[in-house]
Amino acid sequence: MLRFEDILEKVESYHPAVDEALLRRAYVVSAHEHRNQLRSSGEPYLVHPLAVAMTLAEMKLDDASIAAGLLHDVLEDGTVSKERIGELFGADVAHLVDGVTKIGKYAFTSKEAQQAETFRKMLLAMTDDLRVILVKLADRLHNMQTLEHVPEAKQRATAAETLEIYAPLANRLGMGKMKGDLEDLSFRFLHPEEFEALRAAVDERIAASAANVEKIRLDLVAKTKAMGIEAEITGRVKRYWSIRQKLIRQAIPLEQLYDVLAFRVLVDSIPDCYTVLGIVHQSWRPVPGRIKDYIAMPKRNFYQSLHTTLVPEGAPPFEVQIRTREMDLIAENGIAAHWKYKEGKLVRTDARHEEHVGVLRQILETTRDVSDPKEFLSSLRIDLYPDDVYTFSPKGAVYAFSRGATPVDFAYRVHTDVGHHCVGARVNGRLVPLKSPLENGDIVEILTAPSAHPSRDWLAFTVTSRARNKIRAFIHAAEKEQSLEIGRRLLERELKKWKKSLAKLLEAKAFDPLLGDFGAGKVDDLIADVGYGKIAPRALVARLLPETAAPPEGAPKPSRVAAISSVVRRVLPFGAATGIRVKGENDLLATLAKCCQPVPGDDVVGYVTRGRGVSVHATTCPNVRTLLFDPGREIPVEWEKAKNATVTVDLEIRTEDRQGMLARITQVLSAANSNIRSIEARTSRDGNASIEASVTTQDRRHLDRLLVSLRALPGVTDVRRKLRDTDAEAG
Repeated sequence: MLRFEDILEKVESYHPAVDEALLRRAYVVSAHEHRNQLRSSGEPYLVHPLAVAMTLAEMKLDDASIAAGLLHDVLEDGTVSKERIGELFGADVAHLVDGVTKIGKYAFTSKEAQQAETFRKMLLAMTDDLRVILVKLADRLHNMQTLEHVPEAKQRATAAETLEIYAPLANRLGMGKMKGDLEDLSFRFLHPEEFEALRAAVDERIAASAANVEKIRLDLVAKTKAMGIEAEITGRVKRYWSIRQKLIRQAIPLEQLYDVLAFRVLVDSIPDCYTVLGIVHQSWRPVPGRIKDYIAMPKRNFYQSLHTTLVPEGAPPFEVQIRTREMDLIAENGIAAHWKYKEGKLVRTDARHEEHVGVLRQILETTRDVSDPKEFLSSLRIDLYPDDVYTFSPKGAVYAFSRGATPVDFAYRVHTDVGHHCVGARVNGRLVPLKSPLENGDIVEILTAPSAHPSRDWLAFTVTSRARNKIRAFIHAAEKEQSLEIGRRLLERELKKWKKSLAKLLEAKAFDPLLGDFGAGKVDDLIADVGYGKIAPRALVARLLPETAAPPEGAPKPSRVAAISSVVRRVLPFGAATGIRVKGENDLLATLAKCCQPVPGDDVVGYVTRGRGVSVHATTCPNVRTLLFDPGREIPVEWEKAKNATVTVDLEIRTEDRQGMLARITQVLSAANSNIRSIEARTSRDGNASIEASVTTQDRRHLDRLLVSLRALPGVTDVRRKLRDTDAEAG
C-alpha cells in the first residue's frame, strides 16, 4: 500500500526544499476527513488521495499541487470548508481544491446540467491556474485504474466521459502519457471483449517478431553510433486505443497495419534528428506519404518529432519517431514539463504556458453563450480534439482545423458573414461539394452570394463548434420567427371561437401567469411553441380561459412533457416501441430511429417529430447533432426491461474474397443466437467483398460479443454497425 513517506521521498528527489510540514498537514487533514469512508473496492478512502498525490509528484509538481492532490475530495466528501482550507494551507491550495471539486451540492435539472456546470467551473479555474486540470487528470486516472470495483453502468458512463472529455483535454495540453493511459483504460471498460481480443492479437504478433525487433533496435544503435550520435533507442507497442481507431479508420485487419511497433530515438539536438532520419532512410525503405515533420510544423499542443514508417526485409513494417530529449519530455508530460524549480520555487520556463492558457480561454469563449447543457458538452468535445489539418486561404493565411473539417468550417473561421452566405468552395482550384473533408495543405477559396443562408443539412458535416453554433443560432432564429407567426394565426383562430382578441390579451399580459406552467421564458416563446407544435392551441386557450374547459379541481399543472405528449396523442395511436418508455408517460408513441437502430443498453434520447410521435436515437447517432439543434424538441426516454425481446441491426462486414466466407459468417451468427433477417454479398475486382446483413440482437453486450466473434474470423477485415445518413421519420 502506498504510504505518505513514499510521496514525500518522491517530491524530495526533485525538490529538496519541499515544505514537508505543509504536505504532512494536508495528509493529516485528508486522513481525518476520510476516516470513516471506504472505496467501492473496500479499501480505506485515503488510498485514493495518496495515489493522486503520487501521480502529481511523478509529474514533478510543486508543494501546493501535491497538497491539493491530498485534499481534492475534502470539500465534496468531508466537513471542511474552502475558507478553512485557505486558513490551514493558503489561498493557492484552497483555489486548486475548489477548482477540482464537483458541483454536487446544488439542485440541477439533469445529470447533463450538473456535468456541464462542473466543466464550466473547471475551465474557468484552469484559465486562472493550469495546475487545476493537472490535479483533476491525476484524480481521473486513479479512478479509471480502479473502475472495476463499481457497477457496470457506472463503468461505462465514467469511461465514456473520460474518452470524450478528459483524454482529449490531456492531449490538448500535450500530455501524451496521460492521454494514452486514459484512452486505453476507457477502451477496456467500454468494449471489454474487443479490448481483450485486440490485446491478445497484438501480443501474439509482437511475440512472433521479437527477434526481429531486437535486431532492428541493435542496428539502429550501431548506425547512429557510427555517425557519432549518442542516441537513446527504445521499442514499444503502440497504444491499443490508437491501434483500434486506425483499424476502423483504414478498414484493414491488424496484419496490414504498418505501425503497431514504433521505435523512439532520442538525441541531443535538432540537427541530429534530421541526421538520424537520413540514416534510417538509407538503411530501410520508407513508405511514401508516411513521413511527417512535426519539428518544422509542431502540433497545436506543441508536440514535436519526426515520424517515418519503414519496411525491412522479411519483417513487418515499423515506425520510427525521432526527437530531442527535451521534445520527448514535453511530448510525455506536456504542460507539466514547462515548470522547473529555480531557487526553491516552481516557475514557468517558457511562453508556452500562456499559449496553453490561450487555447483554454478560446474554448471557454466559444462555449460562453451556450446555455443548453447537452449543446455545451457537445461543443466542448469538439473543441478539445486536436487541430491536425493545416489549410491556406488564397492569400496564404494559415487555418488549423480538426480532422474532418469542411469548407463550411473554413468559411465560418474566416468570418461569420462568409459562412452565412457560403454557396460553394474551390479547393486547390477545383470546385468541390461543401461537405468534402479538407486535407493538409489545401488552398481553400469560399464562394458567396448575398441571398444565400445556412442550411440545416450543414449540421450533419460541420465539425468545429464555431460553425455549428453559428448555424444553430441562424436556423433557430429563422424557425422561431416562422413558428411565432404560425402560433399567432393558430391562437387567433382558436380565440375567435370565444370572441376574444389575441392582441388585447397580449396587451393585458394575460399570458404571463402561464409561462411557468408551459416551461416558457417569455410570451413570444410560448406562442412560438404553439406554432412549432409543442403546445396545442386548444390546451393553451383552456388554461387561459378556464370557462372554455375547466379542469377538475386539484388537477396538476401541465408539465413540459405533458404539454408535448398532449399534442402527439391527438394524431397518433397509443403505445410505445418495444422496450422503450417515455419518462413520465406510459402511453406516448415512441419508435426506434432507423438511422442508428439503437439496441437495449445504448444511451438513447427522444426527439419530438412532426406528426410521428417520439423518435428514439442512440446518443452517438450522427443525426442527433442535426436534429437536436433545438433542445426544446428533446424528451427523456429509457429502456424497459423485457424478457426475450430482440431488435434488428444492420451490419456491414468487409472481407477478403474467399470461398466459403459467407457460410462461416452465417455459422458465427447462428452460434451467437442471432437470427438473420436478410443478407447480401458483393465482390469487387480488388479481391475484397462487402456483406450487408440485418440480424437480431438482445442488447448491447450481445451485440458487442457478436462483433468480436465476426472480427476474429480469418479473412474478415472490418465489421461495423451500418448507420444511415438521414432518418425519414424524424422530421
